Amino acid sequence: MTRRLWKVGTNSGNDGCPTLYTETGTDTYVVQGDPITDPAELSQLDLADGEAAVTVPRELLANFGPKEAVHVPQPITFAEFGRMFTTLRHSAWRLETRARYAEDEAADTYRQFAAGQPVTWDLDDPWCTNRREQSALGKRFERVRILDEPATLGQRYLLDNARRNTAVGETIRVLPRSKAEELQLPREDFWLFDARVVALLQFNDADEMTGVELITNPVEVLRYAQVREAAWHHAVPYDQISG
Repeated sequence: MTRRLWKVGTNSGNDGCPTLYTETGTDTYVVQGDPITDPAELSQLDLADGEAAVTVPRELLANFGPKEAVHVPQPITFAEFGRMFTTLRHSAWRLETRARYAEDEAADTYRQFAAGQPVTWDLDDPWCTNRREQSALGKRFERVRILDEPATLGQRYLLDNARRNTAVGETIRVLPRSKAEELQLPREDFWLFDARVVALLQFNDADEMTGVELITNPVEVLRYAQVREAAWHHAVPYDQISG
């Protein structure tokens, strides 16, 4: 279906460029400007297949762009979230804050651990293969896991699971809950990708992950990057903690 676009404003007189349009009945905007075609410039942008970029003067957006700040959640599917672990360029960092993850308890390895049996981790499953391949490309995967005092069964399971993480290239540190509260770390679980986008993990009251929301506002991303710096500085390697 062809969209109906209305001209919002232009700085160009009557020659048509640059111009800002809006799609009728939505908060979607279309920007008309000079296309960027230089390969060296395009290589600096995170463009997906089929996307293009244009250049417009600042005053076009300042004069005719929306002025009010509106938080619009950016949910993504679990499949899209999974692909972020392949498309990242440099690093992925996780803060794990919960006492329990329902998904873990469905695994055979969890039942083995809960029964006091030695756990043998499969280092060739798809998750491990991805981490190993991406780590071999020089990408960093790091986590800080917050531990209650005493640690819950689920947290002790994740301490044992850290052997698997480490074997495929992740670096795992842990932090006591009391220290996390002293540092005023959030109780949110999140991944920080390339220090530019946050994937906020959402859970229900049954500790089941129900969704993922992207945060791309630079001011908000900076806040999560500051959380990473504080947590990573004060956390210790997982193998220094008795499970």
